[in-house]
Amino acid sequence: MLTEMRIEGLGVIDEATLDLHPGLTVVTGETGAGKTMVVTGLQLLAGGRADASRVRRGADRAIVEGRFRPAQGSPAADLASEVGARTDEDGTLIASRTLTMDGRSRAHLGGRSVPAGVLAELADGMLAVHGQNDQLRLLRAGEQRAVLDRFAGDVVSGALSTYREIREQWLRCSAELATRRENSRELAREADLLGHSLAEITAVDPQPGEDTALLAEARRLADADQLRETAALAQAAVCGAPDCDHDQPSAIDLVGQARRRLQAESDPELQALGERLGEAAAVLGDVAAELSGYLETLNADPARLEQVLGRQADLKRLTRKYGADVDGVLAWAQQAHQRLAGLDTSEEAIAALATRRDQLATELTRHA
Repeated sequence: MLTEMRIEGLGVIDEATLDLHPGLTVVTGETGAGKTMVVTGLQLLAGGRADASRVRRGADRAIVEGRFRPAQGSPAADLASEVGARTDEDGTLIASRTLTMDGRSRAHLGGRSVPAGVLAELADGMLAVHGQNDQLRLLRAGEQRAVLDRFAGDVVSGALSTYREIREQWLRCSAELATRRENSRELAREADLLGHSLAEITAVDPQPGEDTALLAEARRLADADQLRETAALAQAAVCGAPDCDHDQPSAIDLVGQARRRLQAESDPELQALGERLGEAAAVLGDVAAELSGYLETLNADPARLEQVLGRQADLKRLTRKYGADVDGVLAWAQQAHQRLAGLDTSEEAIAALATRRDQLATELTRHA
């Protein structure tokens, strides 16, 4: 509700403050000039048109301020939060409108500069101007329907919700049908481009994460000789190698000797350390086995390297057009498939849309 209104330099009013309280507040006077300016001030607070002729003679501007108390969770409170307006400690919200002699107008809400339309939206649910023999809000057809719906209450709320849902579907279907009919040539051109792009992606048939895997494989193939030498030296150090000097023990041999010596002692603490060395020996055995498997699978085939590089080039052509990586290309393709499904301008697709629209229209009439 509006709890206070202050007017400065508007028409015949030099400066005035109007305190409004719950219930009925009556402003009376012998003539209508002052009360007319009060109504004009309300209209300005409600985002109405600003008229420079309303500025008081001798003043350089007119100011109208209103203090509102919006209910928590109301549309007005939500609007204030949306535009970043600040409320006072008592929860009230100050809206103001300034009008200068040159016709310029500024609107503020809660200390924030806002378009006049924001004030109109704020006042829509908090102010209603009643003129002689009419009620301005009820002149709007939408408000008339809303009043009737509220008056009917729960009796029509369910049916109204169903009607609105069907009507929304009918509107979307009608708009889609009109778009396909009116823009069939442009839509067909877009569909052709999407189809060509999807065909290009399908021909390459990229797999999720394939570019990352190929990059790692290409590096292994290019550095195969160095990698084999490094892995072989590591394997020899861990478990020995067939062509190595048998007098030089491996890491597994040394750990095994230390484990046996510790466990041969009677001291429980040394025996426990020996058990831990046994665990270390098992880990070294696993590492040795994996190094052996790595050496067996390490491929230095130049033909395979050429094949990998060719595949990378194919994927690179796609990532230059459709995504930063292969996963991005696949995401684009999925979106393109969905878009393409909505671009069908064939006679069958348009006929199906028209049938669906007519079905919704019939259903809409039945629920009216």
